[in-house]
Amino acid sequence: MTLGIVYHMPFWRAPDGTLREVEGSFARYVDSLAPYFDEIVLCVPLLRAARGEGTAVRAPNVTLSPLPHFDGPLQFYPRLPLMLPRLLRFVKRIDLLHCRVPTPAAIFAFAGARLLGRTAFVLIVGDLAAVQPSVPYRGAKKRLWDWYTAFEERNIRLMADRSLAFANGAALTRKHSGPGHVVVETRTTTIGAGDIATRNDTCAAPRKRILTVSRIDPRKGLRVLPDVVRRLVDGGFDVSLDIVGPAVGSPGVAEQQEIERQATSLGVEERLRIVGPMALERLLPLYREYDLFVLPTLPGEGVPRVLLEAMAGGTPVVATSVAGIPSLITHESNGLLVDAPTADALADAVARLIVDFSLRRRLIAAGYATARAHTLEVEADRMMRDVSAHLGVTLRGGPRAADSRNESALRNPQSAIQ
Repeated sequence: MTLGIVYHMPFWRAPDGTLREVEGSFARYVDSLAPYFDEIVLCVPLLRAARGEGTAVRAPNVTLSPLPHFDGPLQFYPRLPLMLPRLLRFVKRIDLLHCRVPTPAAIFAFAGARLLGRTAFVLIVGDLAAVQPSVPYRGAKKRLWDWYTAFEERNIRLMADRSLAFANGAALTRKHSGPGHVVVETRTTTIGAGDIATRNDTCAAPRKRILTVSRIDPRKGLRVLPDVVRRLVDGGFDVSLDIVGPAVGSPGVAEQQEIERQATSLGVEERLRIVGPMALERLLPLYREYDLFVLPTLPGEGVPRVLLEAMAGGTPVVATSVAGIPSLITHESNGLLVDAPTADALADAVARLIVDFSLRRRLIAAGYATARAHTLEVEADRMMRDVSAHLGVTLRGGPRAADSRNESALRNPQSAIQ
């Protein structure tokens, strides 16, 4: 059985021959599915040169059916006549299509699969309509983005109605479920069983280190963070905050500059640092070096995978109660939620965690339990069971063999990603 996956995350071929992906979350996702198939073919944009360190795909049965590189729909659609023949050749190579959406190439691969009689399933990971108000475009570019959002929303609805559909978190699941058609809720994750830490408390050092991991763009709400630091310092707390993640396009670069400008204006430039992108292999152990994790994201997320990464690292979480986040985090159980990402609300939640060791330790313990319930091994097994049962496809070894592979992976965590 050959699985084809279409998505927009760019890859490149490293000098050692490995396939490497920019952020790492998608590479790990691909590795988690690889044991169930004879071959996985990725239809993704191909970079001509490396972009940072990247994360390698470790499964030996993963190959490429590359598309010319594009950063988004504004680069994809003008090159559609070049894309379509490649997408059709890709679909001809595979037995089963998997579309991760939203992504501009998915609807064309999906149409090709139906034309050629291929079975398909989709995973919905984001909500373009929800992020529309925070998109920084103006004029003609804004009108184009609005058109694309409406077009992509219709495409996702069409694909979800005509195939087995999964969605990342409860909010996306509710949105895309309908009468007679139930979307299966799942979690996108990057953590393996071996990534879960053992520490039972944080905040022992005089300076409390706060971490945020996020792409830098206006839709992520990061501009509030300098003011959060300022309010904590004014409240008598010795804190610093690091932001790990890439600036996305020109809006992301402008957002990073504004965050830095505000930090300087508020006098906390020595306490707030933008680290930039980091390979997943280096990022996952990094969570264990921090005392607290803050994510002030805006609507449009599914369930951000960084929340599970923080929980796996034993880092207490403060996040906004938007989109699919409340389906993962229960307030005061495995994290703290704020209704809106204001500086006051975030600073108050952080301060509460710093002073309340009992709450902090309780959140850490519950975070570990949540992380264990949503590892790559567990989520891949759940998804593949549904794929096998609902689509009537025979996976490599079948669900019973998948159970034994999953048990082996839990005993030997690296086996699931090698």
